[in-house]
Order: sequence, then C-alpha cells, then structure tokens
Amino acid sequence: MSKTSFPLSRRRFLTGSALLGGSYLVPGLMNSVWAAGSDAPEKKSVRVGFIPLTDCAPVVMAAVKGFDKKYGISLVPSKEASWAAVRDKLTSGELDAAHMLYGMLYGLQLGVAGPQHDMANLMTLNQNGQAITLSNQLKEAGVTDAAGLQKKVSASPAGTYTFAHTFPTSTHAMWLYYWLASTGIDPFADVRTVVVPPPQMVMNMMIGNMSGYCVGEPWNQRAIAEQVGFTAETSQGIWPDHPEKILGTRAAWVNENPNTARALTAAVLEAARWIDASDENRKKTASVIAGRAWLNTKPDIIEGRMLGYYENGLGKSWQDPHGMRFFNDGEVNFPWLSDGMWFLTQQKRWGLLQEDPDYLAVARQINRIDIYKAAAAAVGNVSLPQSEMRSSTLIDGKVWDGSKPAQYAASFAINKGGQK
Repeated sequence: MSKTSFPLSRRRFLTGSALLGGSYLVPGLMNSVWAAGSDAPEKKSVRVGFIPLTDCAPVVMAAVKGFDKKYGISLVPSKEASWAAVRDKLTSGELDAAHMLYGMLYGLQLGVAGPQHDMANLMTLNQNGQAITLSNQLKEAGVTDAAGLQKKVSASPAGTYTFAHTFPTSTHAMWLYYWLASTGIDPFADVRTVVVPPPQMVMNMMIGNMSGYCVGEPWNQRAIAEQVGFTAETSQGIWPDHPEKILGTRAAWVNENPNTARALTAAVLEAARWIDASDENRKKTASVIAGRAWLNTKPDIIEGRMLGYYENGLGKSWQDPHGMRFFNDGEVNFPWLSDGMWFLTQQKRWGLLQEDPDYLAVARQINRIDIYKAAAAAVGNVSLPQSEMRSSTLIDGKVWDGSKPAQYAASFAINKGGQK
C-alpha cells in the first residue's frame, strides 16, 4: 500500500499559495492578469500527443470540456501510432508535450530510450489501471496464474514463450519484468520479449505472435471480450497506486514557455479532478474517449475497468480498491521524486543503465514540482503533500520509499545490473 500524507487543509494551502502570486487565488483575477499580458501563456496553441489508451483521458477531456480555454490556451490533441512516434515527435519539437510513459521520459534524459534530451515531467496523469494478459492457449494448457506460468516456462527451452510490452523503458516493460522475476522467471534469459504498440496487442495475440503482454486499458479487457486472453495480474497488484502515464515535455520547452507549461498543467489537472469527481463523470469520459477520434472502441470495453470493476476472463470478478485514479485530491498528480527514482532503479536493475546515476539529482531535474505547484494553485483546492517522497510495498514484499536507491536496485535476486 502507498502511504502518503496530505496534511495541508485547503484553507492553509490557498493561504500559502499567495506566496506564488495573489492572481492564482481568484480565477477571475487570474484571467484578467493573463489578459493584461503579464502572466499570459507564451503559446496559445499547444499540441499534445497521445496514444489511444484509457489513461489519455485527462488530456482529451481538458480539450473536450474546455478547461484549456479557462487557462488561456487551446490544447490540440494529436493521436499517435506508437510510443516511438511520440518520442520522435516530442524530441523534434513537432509535439509540445505528450501523454507519455514515465520510464520513457527518464530514459530519454539518460540516453537509453533514444538520443539524449533533457526532459520535464509536469504531472502524473493517472495511477494504476494496466494489466498483464496471458493467452487462452496458455489457459488451455493449464496456466492460470504466475505459479503455473513459472512451471510451464521452466519445463520448456529458453525463449519458447514470447511476451510483449510497449517500449524498452516503458512502465509496461517494468511491470512485466517485475512480475515475471517475482515468480522466478528471468525476463531476459527464460523468455523472449518484443515491443508492440498498444492498439496492436490483441491482434498479435490472436494470430499467435505472443503468449502474453503488458499494456494499458482497454487492451486487456478487449482481449477478454474477444476471447483471446485473460488477465493474469493487474499492475496495481504489482504496486498498489503506482505512477503510470505522465504529462511530459522537453526541458527546453518549459524554459521557453513557463507560463504555457503552467497553463497546460492546470488545464489537465482540472480535467483529472473532473473525471474523478463522480462515477457519472467517469462514464461520460468513457463515452467520449471511446469515439473514433480517440480510442475507437465500444464504451463498455472502457467503462467497467475505469469504474474499478474487473473480470479476469477466468470467472472471477471484483471491485478493485486500487482501480484507475486520475486525481484523488492531487495525490495522483503530484510528481513524486521517489516515483521517478523507482524507474531509474529498474533501468539499472535490468542493465539499461551501466552505472548508478545520481538518482535524486536526476529526479529533481526532471520532475518539475515548481510548475506543478503553480498549476495546482491556479486550479485551487488541490492539496500538496509534506514530503516529495512516498512509501509503497510491492508484490514481492519489498518496500520502496526513495531512500538508498542504489542498494535497492542491486537487491533483487534476478538482476542484470550488478551484484546482488
């Protein structure tokens, strides 16, 4: 369970926010200041890339609901075909910002996800809501859980089974590797892994290209609906309330457009709060993002898991206490330094990084807490935590709290990045 303290009352938060500028406290006054030009966004049109996944919802709804206009910008969502396309368009400047993989952003900063670029994380878009899907062929062979999979893999030649994720430094790669390793399966020695764009996962499993995959929704529920696979584990089962997608951009873009970065963050943050405000809002969101311009699927494929209702394709159904969250009084969205550092520990664990970086310094450089705090003040009634770190216990019982990251990275029994 994640353990987080949000001690600031809204009254104290708003009083403290006056230090950032009184114009943030009253929306009408804020808009008049922007109109006068002293605090106006440098760019009026902001192009934001997204992949057709349920967790793109805050970006889409910020534009659909007009929250962008409230903060003086026009958010232009741009549907992309793959995470590699998001990376290339973002780093080239074709996109201003993007719905983005946490690990990709950190990988770009350190030059292991493509050519090195200084990057910026403006906020976390969601927690939870991904899953690992196994094929019905495995189910027919008697594999229904991690223990069954380990037994099947260990009885077969190395590389017999193929698993897909979405990008080499993606959250999905890290969830898949962590889950496999927690069962005793070495993801680099015992099985084969490949990269597949999220919308292509179900079809590739259908034609037998892989035995399992890790991806965001709705592509796990879609596999069940099309009788292609079943949910073996949710990502929140691996790390309850884990960070997932982020609103990412280049550091240079933030430096050139600090007011625009704040306005964009505020618009998306307000959209996230709106989505989480009620089940009715979540249902409306599912209906919108199911449209052809966004995910191009049936709303009911999205809605169930967006509301936290799960079925695993094996006859089990449940209301997940750690379903997909978009706001939760700002706890979801705060760019925790420990969240970013965790991805660095896993990149070191799996040999993507050859040496331990300065974990905390990298996280402080990337996670723009300053921009987030200004945006939260502009939105109003968004709590801030006392600490920039949080504590969580993962599926294998290991506790991650941001302390001793190099020791943590080296502590795993299955580890490609150094001695245990």
